[in-house]
Amino acid sequence: MSITGTLIIQVIVFLILVGFTMKYVWPPIAAALDERAAKISEGLAAADRAKSELAAANAKVDEELARSRNQIAALLSDAERRAQGIIEEAKARASEEGNKIVVAARAEAEQQTVQAREALREQVAALAVKGAEQILRKEVNAGVHAELLNRLKTEL
Repeated sequence: MSITGTLIIQVIVFLILVGFTMKYVWPPIAAALDERAAKISEGLAAADRAKSELAAANAKVDEELARSRNQIAALLSDAERRAQGIIEEAKARASEEGNKIVVAARAEAEQQTVQAREALREQVAALAVKGAEQILRKEVNAGVHAELLNRLKTEL
């Protein structure tokens, strides 16, 4: 066998191998590569969608947080207004109670003053009777002279 015959047979075998490879081996490999490329592109698209969904979810969370903060601030200000109203109401009630207590104390003081004056008048009348008794050196009957004593009380 000559080198040229061997070379021609090798070229024919190579061409048969290339043809066989192109017909039976290459299509499944190409299909697998295409399938893998499609899966990778789907994965990248899914990653992009997930990233945009994550951004949208983060924006929604931020919006909800802002809304919650606003609601909390509104609730706190409302609670503060209510507290101030309750404090003002309590102050007004305390002021009214204080005024009532002051009025009652004044009335009681006035009543005690009147009672003290009456007691003082009776004591002065008794002293006047004793003084008159001492002056006259005889006993004065308080029952007999009640009218005189009453006039004396009113004058004092």
